[in-house]
Amino acid sequence: MLSTVSPRVADPNVRTALVETAARLLAEQEGLTIRRLAHEVGTSTMAVYTHFGSMEDLRRAVRLEGFARLAAHLDAVERSRDPVADLSALGWAYCFNALANPNLYRVMFLEAPIDAEEAESGGATFAPVVAAVQRCIDAGRFTSCDAWSLAVQTWTMVHGMVGVVLAGVFGPDEMLGHLSTMTVSLYVGNGDSRAAAVRSLARARRRMEPHAPIKRSDGAAEFERPRIQNAAP
Repeated sequence: MLSTVSPRVADPNVRTALVETAARLLAEQEGLTIRRLAHEVGTSTMAVYTHFGSMEDLRRAVRLEGFARLAAHLDAVERSRDPVADLSALGWAYCFNALANPNLYRVMFLEAPIDAEEAESGGATFAPVVAAVQRCIDAGRFTSCDAWSLAVQTWTMVHGMVGVVLAGVFGPDEMLGHLSTMTVSLYVGNGDSRAAAVRSLARARRRMEPHAPIKRSDGAAEFERPRIQNAAP
């Protein structure tokens, strides 16, 4: 009589732990190996291969997880009647994702060039920004730009500020203060009035502040209302 062996089932909790630990090792340049990853997670090397066929697949999975979490943050921004506030809220969501997932963020953009599959996932997270800018143009708020160009300017502004925060140059409060100032200047430079830009940014701030990540004593991120002192009113 032949015995039936159940196929190995990949535990999603183990997969998440493997991805997050791999992201930390890559971001901290600690040297990522299958054996070390398995040891740090407290599992076997076979478990790593059960989830990821190779080291290349593992690195790709880390980046794709980073883009998936970014997409989730952006998708959570609901559309309102103020398209400029919505665009600003997307910028805040981008920042909050990076602060909540700093290791994944570093691997997404700083560890190595992305491949075609990763570029497709990254492009999907950029599409909402382009669409939000187009709504601002259609509403007559921005008059001296095209949607793609201003979306690129917006993304690079936020991305650059996140980079200096993750490098420890600024704290999150300082980041949001400087980012608010730059955002108003960018909007005004593309046709919005300063008063309207400040009002929209204030609306975005009220919507997004309750979801800002702060650090607990154990170093993990949680979502609570921070004390943001330098943001534009």
